[in-house]
Amino acid sequence: MEVTRKIRVLQAIRQGKIGGGESHVLDLVRFMDRSRFEPVVLSFTDGPMVSLLQQMNVPVHVIASEKAFDIGVWKKVRKFMKEQRIDIIHVHGTRANTNVMWAARRLRIPLIYTVHGWSFHDGLHPLMRKARILSEQFITRRAQANICVSESNRQTGLKTFGKFNAEVIRNGINPEKFNPAAQFPDIKAAYGIPEGTLVVGYIARMTLQKDPEGMIRGFHEALKTFPQMKLLMVGEGELKQAAIDTAAALNISDKVIFENFRQDVPAVLQGIDIYCLPSLWEGFPIGVLEAMAMGKTVVATDVDGTREAVSHGENGWLIPPKDTGALAAAIVKMAEDKILREQLSQAAINTVREKYNVSGMTQRIENVYTSLYSAKAQ
Repeated sequence: MEVTRKIRVLQAIRQGKIGGGESHVLDLVRFMDRSRFEPVVLSFTDGPMVSLLQQMNVPVHVIASEKAFDIGVWKKVRKFMKEQRIDIIHVHGTRANTNVMWAARRLRIPLIYTVHGWSFHDGLHPLMRKARILSEQFITRRAQANICVSESNRQTGLKTFGKFNAEVIRNGINPEKFNPAAQFPDIKAAYGIPEGTLVVGYIARMTLQKDPEGMIRGFHEALKTFPQMKLLMVGEGELKQAAIDTAAALNISDKVIFENFRQDVPAVLQGIDIYCLPSLWEGFPIGVLEAMAMGKTVVATDVDGTREAVSHGENGWLIPPKDTGALAAAIVKMAEDKILREQLSQAAINTVREKYNVSGMTQRIENVYTSLYSAKAQ
């Protein structure tokens, strides 16, 4: 009897630091049907994601590059793909795509591009925004399949490019890992936070997109009304020092705890009361889904994919981006109204259980793999 060879799928992503796209890749390879697929991961920087994949015994490789359209690595990528006998390429994010696309075309390997939020966001210089639009248009039209993690991203692609074919497959959460009924270490005790203190949590890469300085300013305003709170900010990024400096300038350093990236995100979430994500734009935020799965009250900005997960006043609270007053008011409202927090929290748990399970997400992506592989074989 002929044994059918497993489909070798390359997951390519820009960096090894943990963020939404990287968490997506970790979950995708963890839940992939290993009787049909063999995952291989390529990152263009080292980091915690690489270590986690090694612990999972998933083949992972790093070809160092910090640039988009880095011609210097294209031949290395092509050589790597040939050696690994890759059948399907799944690229996550623009920068990884620009450094994988040439090799994929030369080797005639089908390429899937997942948009985890567009690179041509508002706030860019007009010339930079135009360049990024042209870049995204170029790579999406050369992919054999495009996936958007939110309907908002798909609609933006249609509006911007005029012609854009994509399937919407929203992110999913592992219900066993993010289980509010499970037992976790006492995070509050670990940070010396007195029992009964209300903790606001911010767990994200500290970049322009996630507006960490805006988080500090909003919390500072909220403290004027509800001073018995702590803010736990977990993450790293180019704006972390600016956030630390902002807290110092506002004389609230004693109220804010800064921590580097942690792998035990469910335990951190269990230890907070209100989860805040004041993003300026989003694809479909995994961090928000994780917080919802853990039964946390979510305060997030009314942007892109976030509004597809969070229904204002039903399973979370939405505010305008870059609005310090609105962020402060939302934090105070949640801090003072425990009944509302509990209502939003239970609705959040139900939303994730009903709509955003990682198994369903993985199966839909696997269907795309199978379809492209079958078409290639014909």
